[in-house]
Amino acid sequence: MVARSHEDDFPSTIQHLPILTKAKTTFTTSADVDRQVSEALSQGTSLYDLDVDTLKDLKPSIIVTQDLCNVCSIDLVSVQRVASKMNPQPEIVTLNPTSLSEVMESITAVGTAIGHAEEATKVRTMLEERIQKCIDVTTEAKTNPAYKPKKVMFFEWTEPIYPAGHWTPEMIEIAGGVHPINPPGIPSKRVSVEDVAAVEPEVLIICPCGLDLAATRKEYDLLMEKEWFRDLSNKATTVALVDGNQMFNRSGPRLI
Repeated sequence: MVARSHEDDFPSTIQHLPILTKAKTTFTTSADVDRQVSEALSQGTSLYDLDVDTLKDLKPSIIVTQDLCNVCSIDLVSVQRVASKMNPQPEIVTLNPTSLSEVMESITAVGTAIGHAEEATKVRTMLEERIQKCIDVTTEAKTNPAYKPKKVMFFEWTEPIYPAGHWTPEMIEIAGGVHPINPPGIPSKRVSVEDVAAVEPEVLIICPCGLDLAATRKEYDLLMEKEWFRDLSNKATTVALVDGNQMFNRSGPRLI
């Protein structure tokens, strides 16, 4: 590995590598970031800068990127455009998982691309066994006649409101809950306060995409200024603040 994006901070052993991307947006609040993103997209402007000169100097043989979310990282088209002008041209491995099984397939894809298919298979097998253990525990719990899955509202963004999408609702179901506002395997979508209230969630998880726990707490404090959220949290049995950056937002092994 010769370089990384500005989001790549794990494991710590890669943090000495050069950073080749930079976000054009500045985080202040979730509402303000949404405004910045909307303005950039309406103007057809990329949300990220790419250090093309350094990328060319490094001459990577493989570039790993994604095409799942143009807001989360640099878009695939921009990467392809730069790569097409490099000599030699690097192979582009694009990852777009929408479920846990596709996250597992991504591990195989990367392992195969870098010549470590056997190691990737071992990692994938270990992770799939962990998933199955969780499923077994939940399956056993469901045999109890008193079992009732709790309704979860997972805030992937707080203003405007975006509930969890892709693999996260699946993780909630594996853990024994349900995420009625958005099912597994599909993208997150903007919803209204009324949509959230109609779910009558028992568990609220505040986990804005890309934010650490300190920034998440600030967003939670802003939510608590709103009457609708105070009412929601008073009715819920559990309110949890989570470091989504490290636990839910990234489609890698740490999901498991």
